[in-house]
Amino acid sequence: MEAQKLQQKVQHLVEKNWFSHSILVLILINAVLLGMETSATLMQNFGAVILLADKILLSVFVLELLLRIFAYRLHFFKDPWSLFDFAVVAIALMPATGQFSVLRALRVLRVLRLLSIVPSMRRVVSALLGSLPGLGSIAMVLVLIYYVFAVIATKLFGSAFPEWFGSLGASFYTLFQVMTLESWSMGISRPVMEQYPYAWAFFVPFILIATFTMLNLFIAIIVNTMQTFTDQEHAAERAEDKKAEQAEQQLLHQQLTQIRQELQELKQLLKQ
Repeated sequence: MEAQKLQQKVQHLVEKNWFSHSILVLILINAVLLGMETSATLMQNFGAVILLADKILLSVFVLELLLRIFAYRLHFFKDPWSLFDFAVVAIALMPATGQFSVLRALRVLRVLRLLSIVPSMRRVVSALLGSLPGLGSIAMVLVLIYYVFAVIATKLFGSAFPEWFGSLGASFYTLFQVMTLESWSMGISRPVMEQYPYAWAFFVPFILIATFTMLNLFIAIIVNTMQTFTDQEHAAERAEDKKAEQAEQQLLHQQLTQIRQELQELKQLLKQ
């Protein structure tokens, strides 16, 4: 019983707003410290202080994680966001020497814990993950379009511009640059049009299809998924409000029934 009461107290603690807000502030401070470590001047003058503060913050994050594990037990490992926090902190605890020296740079992943703490960020990430099936279908269509245009470009312009369209891979990369609209006009299309005057008939349809149509479809699916998540949250809130209202009505009905019984008992007493 004492262990259960302690677990409830710890759970009540980690669910407090001030607790999550404090962790949020510490994550922001940790992000600033990780940025300061990239400055040779700051590390030369304040390196010991920065590293000590980083270790203290890491200890706080470990303690916070242990409290959450103690509070939720197995339910902690069933929550994807909790597993994400666990993985980020675990990476920071691994030794960053020898073959694992690359893990030292991965400590900056601790900043990503903001995604699991800030509800609005969590909603955006959930929407992005929820839109992956639709995005995958559009990506397949986009790859097919890329392949068709890359084959055409290689056959049409490969001999004159081997650096851009000499192979299928080079055409893919050049078309990607065209899709991003990065110096596509002066850097690619106009030089090609000097030798092939009707090359605009290739580049303009490709940009209209790949850039304006397909990318807007990506955005549309993400926005639609976010709207679906928002509607589901509102529906859940309405369901909770309705449940609370029904519970209140049921309580009022029970109270009225009890009052009627008491009135009937009083009437019977008065008749006697």
